[in-house]
Amino acid sequence: MIKGLFRPAARLRFRLPAIGVLAAAAIVFPPALTAQHEGHMGMTPKAMTSALFMGLPMSREGSGTSWLPDSAPVLAWHAAAGSWSLMIHGGAFLRYTSQDAGQVGLRGGDKFDAPNWVMIMAQPPRGEKGGFSFRGMFSLDRLTEGGGGYPLLFQTGESWQGEALVDRQHPHDLFSELSVSYGRSLGPDAGIFLYFGFPGEPALGPPAFMHRPSSLSNPDAPLGHHLQDSTHITFGVLTGGARYKQLKFDASVFTGREPDENRFGFDRPRFDSWSARLSLNPSDHVALQVSHGFLRSPEALEPDVDVRRTTASLIMSRPLRKGADWTTTLVWGVNTVSDRPATHSLLADSEAQFGRASVYARVEFVQRQA
Repeated sequence: MIKGLFRPAARLRFRLPAIGVLAAAAIVFPPALTAQHEGHMGMTPKAMTSALFMGLPMSREGSGTSWLPDSAPVLAWHAAAGSWSLMIHGGAFLRYTSQDAGQVGLRGGDKFDAPNWVMIMAQPPRGEKGGFSFRGMFSLDRLTEGGGGYPLLFQTGESWQGEALVDRQHPHDLFSELSVSYGRSLGPDAGIFLYFGFPGEPALGPPAFMHRPSSLSNPDAPLGHHLQDSTHITFGVLTGGARYKQLKFDASVFTGREPDENRFGFDRPRFDSWSARLSLNPSDHVALQVSHGFLRSPEALEPDVDVRRTTASLIMSRPLRKGADWTTTLVWGVNTVSDRPATHSLLADSEAQFGRASVYARVEFVQRQA
């Protein structure tokens, strides 16, 4: 039996120190929340080019090897360490969340917590034809959220102490990405690249939710996370791809199993799954992708179940004025298992940022196996 869940959410949040939800983010990463398209520490966001393709702006870089629109805001510190270029960005949300506000007691929970993550990117000097880039992404979720994660009504996926997580979102791993990529230009309109991550993100789905400007104000994973972008932490990923003008094709071999319950360690790489993705940026304001993948035994509690996942997404971003941006993301994802009906998910989230204030909304439709 399949159940459909429709969950709208609309929020107005102000990034002021007096508001506890985002006070930590404002304290930890003040430039990331205030300058957007302006530079920091003597550099501009465009000083670092795309990790994969020379000549493309850094703003196009999503998580893994995915693409955002060129006009997407770059919310980060930019600095130089000798001849290397550095970029640091992240977020922390000190908050109280209640998934049973009416105290009905049937399901849901409440918690004081602080979802968090930080990413560091480093680029050494590049040659005329290309060069290397390095990324590290880290999270202390295991300390702030506990092993069972945070309350999130209707969410499923992964486990804690041998039991499936239901109405909870699992914490992220301390090491969420450790990757190296090499891009080589084949001319002004073409290039090729290789990417290796342990952990890393394969060519499957849109940029992970915490890397999308359309959900900057919401640390909660989408309810369709495990039908759309849950492979963003994968212990063992090898991706290769090519670009011609505004079109990119990339394909991956990777470990299908989700991270285990030990969020501080490294899981055994298996390279037993595959994916392929086609991306198109028809203008500076739009990023499109469609992808398909085979995941071998993704859930530890169902080791004999393999999943085929297909996703498609549209991301639109447009500057409104200096210090203001509006980004919207639409995602469709479906998981198919051989002996079960397919389960579909739809996501729409949108955020307009006005300096330290933002207006945010998310609407989802998700099917679950009963």
